[in-house]
Amino acid sequence: MATRAQPGPFRPAGSAGAEALATGGAASAGGPGRPGPLQDETLGVASVPSQWRGVQGIRRETMVDTGMSWRLLKNMDVWLPAVLATLKSCQTASIATAEASVQTRKHADAEVQTEVPAPVGARTVAQHDSPRLAAFLRRVEAMVIRELNKNWQSHAFDGFEVNWTEQQPTVTCLHTLGYPPAQGQGLHVTSVSWNTTGSVVACAYGRLDDGDWSTLKSFVCAWNLDRRGLNPQQPSAVVEVPSAVMCLAFHPTQPSHVAGGLYSGEVLVWDVSHPEDPLLWRTGLTDDTHTDPVYQVLWLPEPRHSHRFQVLSVATDGKVLLWQGGGAGQLQLTEGFALVVQQLPRNTKLKKPPRGETEVGATAVAFSGFDPSLFVLGTEGGFPLKCSLAAEEAALTRMPSSVPLRAPARFTFSPHGGPIYSVSCSPFHRNLFLSAGTDGHIHLYSMLQAQPLASLQLSHKYLFAVRWSPVRPLVFAAASGEGDVQLFDLRKSSQKPTVSIKQTQDDSPVYCLEFNRQQTQLLAAGDAKGTVKVWQLSTEFTEQGPREAEDLEQLAAEVAT
Repeated sequence: MATRAQPGPFRPAGSAGAEALATGGAASAGGPGRPGPLQDETLGVASVPSQWRGVQGIRRETMVDTGMSWRLLKNMDVWLPAVLATLKSCQTASIATAEASVQTRKHADAEVQTEVPAPVGARTVAQHDSPRLAAFLRRVEAMVIRELNKNWQSHAFDGFEVNWTEQQPTVTCLHTLGYPPAQGQGLHVTSVSWNTTGSVVACAYGRLDDGDWSTLKSFVCAWNLDRRGLNPQQPSAVVEVPSAVMCLAFHPTQPSHVAGGLYSGEVLVWDVSHPEDPLLWRTGLTDDTHTDPVYQVLWLPEPRHSHRFQVLSVATDGKVLLWQGGGAGQLQLTEGFALVVQQLPRNTKLKKPPRGETEVGATAVAFSGFDPSLFVLGTEGGFPLKCSLAAEEAALTRMPSSVPLRAPARFTFSPHGGPIYSVSCSPFHRNLFLSAGTDGHIHLYSMLQAQPLASLQLSHKYLFAVRWSPVRPLVFAAASGEGDVQLFDLRKSSQKPTVSIKQTQDDSPVYCLEFNRQQTQLLAAGDAKGTVKVWQLSTEFTEQGPREAEDLEQLAAEVAT
């Protein structure tokens, strides 16, 4: 254990201190128990903190802090981007806020106080004289039964049905359509056709009067009547054609495909949904092509493929041809028929053709809805012909053809006083058809006899078109050369039209008309002014009456016998 001086009172250095040290502590030796001078003594350690070191330490810390701050400022371009990146990565996504208010509905409460129901007293049963009542009933029983039997056997109210639909009193014009460039050339509307949806009507522009039409440029125009903002003077599609178009027919299932026959004898098929390049197929000018104007075209299903269709064309060169679309945009001839005078059935007297002529020009065609091979032809000679696609007899003609031509005629009907322009088979009766001709008459024929069942003179000028209604068995329409569209209802009259609609104000001829099979209240008609008018028929022409089909059957049976 180390020895150290004991602590004592501190005295400042001076003379007294020095003196004591020199004398060996004599000056302080007065107290008892104290050691004598210059003797060893263990004392405590005296510690005095250094003020200089404290000041130096504070100054050093200040210099360290200042140096560190200087280095941080000097290197700020190094650590500051890292700090900012850290802060950016920790930034939370912006908080989306939205405000919404809800308006409460107004409610109202109501109370109804019912009255206390009054008690219903039991009615007293009247007293009857039972024996007298029984005697009365026995007495009148035979008479009542007799009257009931008479009512039961009466047909006064057979087929009576209450019709609560309010009938429209008139026929109204919905649209008046035209193409100014065609009208400016004086072109006529030669044909109209509705597409399979019933929303698009197309018309052919050509000429049906005298003149050389071979170099006349014409048009096929189509309007979509369901399109918003319909412009009646701006068709939805316009196809320019190098020759006058005589007839049109839309495809039965393809809404935009339409076939047309030209004055030049060609048959073409267009797609009006591609007006920039509409041509799909054409016959071209070959030996198979018609050599005279084509007056009607139709689409027929192929016998073995009902979903595929062929185009049938008839022309005044006496040929009836069937075409099938092939490769390279060409219509290929698949079957052909020729009308030759020597092969016509002789069941009725016909005018002798001019010497040297052997072919009979066909002007119109209509197919039966009950027999797909049966069709009726209208001819330039004025007599209708019943024909069949199943005919096998070869035609006695020298007309060139890539396929054998057959003779289709099976029966000849009594003629009109001039060429026939239109025929139409009844969609409700397998034996009835209508024909219209230049003699101003409409003939109602039965397939079973040569003489017409009825003949109606509608005009002193030509009749250019006749069509059965697709929904009314006893209704048909006719287009006259006096500017009228005439609607007939045979249930009301068999001699005069029910309604006569004035299509043209200057009595220009109406050349064509077609019922809309989808929207049955619509009828389109085209005229010599280059205008197509769409008429909305009243309900009396679109709603079938009770027993109407039976009345048509009875009419055909009674007159035929």
